Amino acid sequence: MCITIAQTDPYNTDAFAIEKTTVTHITNLNLTVWNITVKGQAGSKTPAPNGALDGAPVLGYVFPTSLSPTAVGFNKTEGILALALTSHPDFDDTPLWDENSDSNYGNDGVVWHPHWVVLIQDERVDGGFSVKQFKKADTSVKLPPTNPGMPMYMDSPGFPVSTANNSIQVTVPGYRMQNQTDFSFDAVTAFMKVNTSDKSLPMLGVYRVYSVASGDLSLPYKVEKKTQQFD
Repeated sequence: MCITIAQTDPYNTDAFAIEKTTVTHITNLNLTVWNITVKGQAGSKTPAPNGALDGAPVLGYVFPTSLSPTAVGFNKTEGILALALTSHPDFDDTPLWDENSDSNYGNDGVVWHPHWVVLIQDERVDGGFSVKQFKKADTSVKLPPTNPGMPMYMDSPGFPVSTANNSIQVTVPGYRMQNQTDFSFDAVTAFMKVNTSDKSLPMLGVYRVYSVASGDLSLPYKVEKKTQQFD
């Protein structure tokens, strides 16, 4: 699949230059640990606030997968199921979770947090993809109960995200993805943007791609399996 890599962009730094990606299933804990390693300090750059939802910037470390959207609670639909770790200071789309632990559930969009999304190819934006939308009246659409209430295939599952040096990772319980451990994946870093005013553009589109682990979004990587040893 052809991906256009952004060359000149203030966020196109070593913080988003992928060197390695892994997904490891810890068999005796039934957890998967999703990791992206970059050249620089992972998660060190967050978007400059826009001051409004329309045009709000979103940065992401994204894992496209071969999993079906049904594995995480969406209805069967065409598109690429991806686990996206995002930061966006202009809005909070995780109303069930208090990521900065200040007892305010609506002020921590800038803190790196996960979303399940269904991505579709979209030539309207330079990055070539957007999150799949639907009409609110479409009764065939099924979303997980932790979704943020937007008319897109998006969920806010609340999995813990952590950054340390050049790695960012998220831990997912097996039962939250139907205990599936045999799938392919890739890793992408990208700049996205929210649109609420222009009907000719997607609500959440990918406008810049900074790095692709495989180089061509071919999803060549497989889940590793290991047992956690305790002293």
